[in-house]
Amino acid sequence: MNGSVGFGLLSALVWGAGDFFGGLATRRARPFSVVLVAEISGALLLACTALLFRQPLPALADLGWSAGAGIAGAAGLLALYSALSSGHMGVVAPLSAVIAALVPIAASAVLEGLPAPTQLLGFVVALAAVWLLSSGGERALSLRELRLALLAGLGFGFYFVLIDRAGAASGFWNLTFARSAATLLLLLLMLAIRHPLLPPRTVLPLNLLNGMLDAGGNLFFVLAAQMGRLDVASVLASLYPGTTVLLAWLVLGERLNRPQAVGVAAALAAIVLIVL
Repeated sequence: MNGSVGFGLLSALVWGAGDFFGGLATRRARPFSVVLVAEISGALLLACTALLFRQPLPALADLGWSAGAGIAGAAGLLALYSALSSGHMGVVAPLSAVIAALVPIAASAVLEGLPAPTQLLGFVVALAAVWLLSSGGERALSLRELRLALLAGLGFGFYFVLIDRAGAASGFWNLTFARSAATLLLLLLMLAIRHPLLPPRTVLPLNLLNGMLDAGGNLFFVLAAQMGRLDVASVLASLYPGTTVLLAWLVLGERLNRPQAVGVAAALAAIVLIVL
């Protein structure tokens, strides 16, 4: 379980960093273009990783689970990055992360049974920490923000469940195929609506970094889910807004408010409860 917790936390750290750079990219480019580049760069990185570790090609059934996961994850990214581009991250991030954690918690309860009581308490504290870490306390939630949060959370949540159903032996290939399926769907959609495929050249370095970090978060999540319970891996991975908030503090000079400081303490307490 310690390995699962470690990889789950790594996925949160790397995913949060990816969202931070994705947020910077969407300030200067359209969300569809940013997500497309992120999916392509992530797929290439994961394919190289699969070749490096000489993983066998996945079975046909695993490709189906991976394709479904890729489409769900792309929908979640589009919703999240649409919120980022319009300045709604502080409201959408915590809600989407909480919903993303609740979907695999429900699936894991059905497939694997309920976790230990201390872990259940840890889940509750972790979800509260996600909300506090992303709290700006600025204004009420609009209908548009609610829709984006629901779509992003459901997309990420079903991604967690579906990619976990694919076989463990070909995990890196499964992730590669998931991103490739998402890339193909996005490409067809963007061509149909005549949307620009690539962001401006000045945005590409940020966008490529965003894609590689997002792929790394996926990789660590799969390792965490393989080594332990799906719900534990998902809840820990859903702490990713904390990384985004901390990077905004370190890089952009944004100060942590009181709820966010409490959220850091709550996240540490949640980790202890989940490990126990």
